[in-house]
Amino acid sequence: MNLEHLNELKKLLSSPKKIAIIPHKNPDGDAIGSTLALWHYLVNTGHKASIVAPNDYPKFLKWMPGSDQILNFEKENSQSKSCINNADIIFTLDFNHLGRVGQMSEILESAKATFVMVDHHQEPSDYAKIMYSDVKMSSTCEMVYVLINQLGNENSITPEMANCIYTGIMTDTGSFKFAATTSNTHRVIADLMDKGAEGTEIHHRIYDTNSPSRLHLLGCALKNMVILEEYSTAYITMSQDELDTYNYQKGDTEGFVNYGLTLDGIKFAVIFIENREEGIYKISFRSVGEFSVNDFARKHFNGGGHTNAAGGKSDDNLEETITKFTSLLPLYKNQLQS
Repeated sequence: MNLEHLNELKKLLSSPKKIAIIPHKNPDGDAIGSTLALWHYLVNTGHKASIVAPNDYPKFLKWMPGSDQILNFEKENSQSKSCINNADIIFTLDFNHLGRVGQMSEILESAKATFVMVDHHQEPSDYAKIMYSDVKMSSTCEMVYVLINQLGNENSITPEMANCIYTGIMTDTGSFKFAATTSNTHRVIADLMDKGAEGTEIHHRIYDTNSPSRLHLLGCALKNMVILEEYSTAYITMSQDELDTYNYQKGDTEGFVNYGLTLDGIKFAVIFIENREEGIYKISFRSVGEFSVNDFARKHFNGGGHTNAAGGKSDDNLEETITKFTSLLPLYKNQLQS
């Protein structure tokens, strides 16, 4: 955070405030980890803080310290609206456009609070008065760690906070293998472990608590994989019927898209997942090297994110969506084969 915005935030937090903390819709490990870590910090420093999530999040994240305090806007609508409407400050974490909060966007757009954005995605919008945006950071959790230090409270990170921050960094870096993982990321992780983060236990809770139905769903996904060697590309499709057959639960398809990148020679991996309720196909894009899935998603599928990890959507049916996708690949052949 630049010095001007940091000093402004310090001034805002110099006396007790009512604060709402907001993650994006369908929150992942980084979104939940960062909001919980910030929530612990703000409560411990005398503020009245609440987390309002746009909707539910995966069961494998619900062990995290303080997760039972998160309000679900869909299920606890009145209480959630009250927190937002009465807030002096609204922190938005792990997203940079109010369109990322679904049906909460309208109430946030009309809120009178001072907005503070903490996020590491590209091309932020300008809704926040105070911005901490850094696309070079591995995760929003790493940014929350840095922010707490910048606020002069590096010794205030508790074991609970350390576990939350560690979780977000681990999940958003693919267990520290993605390119955004820097030497400083590892130094942060080391300090978190010194402060009480339990790395082995966190990894177990996130990755080793699968249900049989999730593994059967993974088998279905891998069976559906299509490999386009000419374009160094692999994609997976999943219909709503297939999700229902294997008793899909929120978070069950997390990480499926990455399996395409485990294939030798594949640089671009995509998964198309039907959401019949919303009438869309949700799309996740992943890449290795210089090929920007952020640019691809923004230009063609109403999405965006990072250079090597992005999301998007399609309002068309599966056949039309795949036809559009495959018709675009020749335009990128040189980039994908370089």
